[in-house]
Amino acid sequence: MANVKSKKRIYICHTYYHAYVAVVKELVRGREHYGEADIVLSTLSNDFESLDERLAAQGIFGHIYRYEENDGSGSEEIRSHHSNKGNLVANMLQRIRYTKLLGKLQEQFIPTDLSSYEDIYVFCDSDPIGYYLNYKKLPYHALEDGLNSGKLDDQAYLANKRAFGVKKLLSKMGLIFIECGYSRYCIDYEVNDISANHNVPPNVIEVPRRELVSRLSDEDHDKIVHIFLEDADALAQKLKSAGDDKPYAMILTEPLCELDVRKQLFGDVIDMYRDDHNIIIKPHPRDVLDYEKEFPDAIVIRGRFPMEVMNDMRTLKVDKLVSVITQIDNVTFAKEKVYLGLDFLDKYEDPQIHRRLDSLM
Repeated sequence: MANVKSKKRIYICHTYYHAYVAVVKELVRGREHYGEADIVLSTLSNDFESLDERLAAQGIFGHIYRYEENDGSGSEEIRSHHSNKGNLVANMLQRIRYTKLLGKLQEQFIPTDLSSYEDIYVFCDSDPIGYYLNYKKLPYHALEDGLNSGKLDDQAYLANKRAFGVKKLLSKMGLIFIECGYSRYCIDYEVNDISANHNVPPNVIEVPRRELVSRLSDEDHDKIVHIFLEDADALAQKLKSAGDDKPYAMILTEPLCELDVRKQLFGDVIDMYRDDHNIIIKPHPRDVLDYEKEFPDAIVIRGRFPMEVMNDMRTLKVDKLVSVITQIDNVTFAKEKVYLGLDFLDKYEDPQIHRRLDSLM
């Protein structure tokens, strides 16, 4: 007997940005659809702190789950499948076994029956959840990991460069798993801008984030702010505290380089703008450098939330927004956007670390 799809939608998120996009998608559907969708917050690479409580308070999702996603690093059996066997056939047989083992491992950690949903939306399906869906033969929708993330990383190809054609065939047979649209069970791969990707699978679809956000109401924007900012009023007051003698320059940090190099990098960025601007630092959710300690003259915005949420703070305006490699095309709260790019990063880090696509150009 076929499994009855008793639930509508579920979003599986690994970052705050993923959760932000999921919230926007459900808000755009309208209040009459509140509670139809559930959301899963994976703890694999992020500490979501009290985000689930704030999501629950807004009532947009029916259920909010935590997922202790397991990458298999604690399993000697799974680790044993990472060795190079010396030839393509042996390596592919090993990978087939690995694909099944990692997928099967997730069963005890999955917090809800995914087979009961009509639509499963997965951000970053390269994580073990993708292997689980492949193992259980569950169709799903994949979404890009970050805004225009394909500009810097053709994830599927770069992880499978040797014999990519053979691997794509095996993935379409369900024997191995390849992320970002190449899995047999991936219905489509959703990106913000197809042209921003180096290479795309045939099932790619374009859903511009700017267009989605343009459909939000004032009430929707307020909901987003209250979900992702623990105390929006305190933040607004903090931004006022710098005075109005100079305009604001906001610097977006990222978990780049080692901590000491990162301190130097962003110290240099601050020096570029501090003479003419009051400096605001917006740390990346995964950036652990103590910016308040290192740069006491700057206003440091605390709290884990995606940069896009600041678009929803309708009173926030800055003169300049400065990014190293974070994509900032959709920012609306800045008069001027400054993207320093890979050439700037080259001065602080071996280019081979961050110029992964150069060999494909």
